[in-house]
Amino acid sequence: MKTYAPTTPSKRQTAHPDYSGLTKTAPHKPLLKRLKAHAGRNSQGRITTRHQSGGHKKLYRMIDFRQDKMNNPARVETIEYDPYRTAFIALVKYKNGEKSYILAPHGLEIGSEIITAESAPLKAGNRLKLRNIPVGYQVHNIEMNPGRGGQLARSAGSYAEILANAGGYTDLKLSSGEVRRVQWDGYASVGQLSNPEHSLTVVGKAGRSRWLGIRPTVRGTAMNPVDHPYGGGEGRQPRGTRKPKTLWGKVTGGRKTRNKKKWSNKMIIKRRK
Repeated sequence: MKTYAPTTPSKRQTAHPDYSGLTKTAPHKPLLKRLKAHAGRNSQGRITTRHQSGGHKKLYRMIDFRQDKMNNPARVETIEYDPYRTAFIALVKYKNGEKSYILAPHGLEIGSEIITAESAPLKAGNRLKLRNIPVGYQVHNIEMNPGRGGQLARSAGSYAEILANAGGYTDLKLSSGEVRRVQWDGYASVGQLSNPEHSLTVVGKAGRSRWLGIRPTVRGTAMNPVDHPYGGGEGRQPRGTRKPKTLWGKVTGGRKTRNKKKWSNKMIIKRRK
């Protein structure tokens, strides 16, 4: 983590991951595109996610979550920061000259060689079928359905642990504590994802939140009764309502939101805590 001398009140607390190990080059232009900013609005222009707007201008990096160039070795050219995600990304160049961005695992170095194969060496960054990864290994960017591309364990420092391979399925322990079963013909990358210190970030000041596109949040207890279930009262008041609620009075604390009839419930062996 990088910390700062207390030259200002905000610098005293600020801490963020050390980016000195990243490549100091411009991103690969053919793999960039501009995403339209919606500021939390839907197609009708109504706010559906509050506290979003502004933020620094940024370009989206097109990540290859499938990595389906089989038995084609690739060399890591750069390891870069991605403004749209918490983990770092790596630009890899295949033997045929093609380039693509992938999620960078922790410990991946420039010049390393990675490969996607049905049964590749068990080295960080290599991608292989779940059925061929031994019990106890950490994996990331895991396919829930074969050929669909990685959907599980894609954020900074995250990984899933292989618990069992049997009967056409692999049991995975996710970072939330959930134990989930997926088809063992899906692919996964070996290793933990990069930037494991991301959770220790201290933003330090309100302005930096604005750079990230996050607008201020007003506490419900500071509002009037007409505006929020927690509002009103003289001075500081207790909540006054038994269960935690949203602005619209919907119970939010402790209520399970997953559909009891969802088909994939049978794939969850143990619910997260």
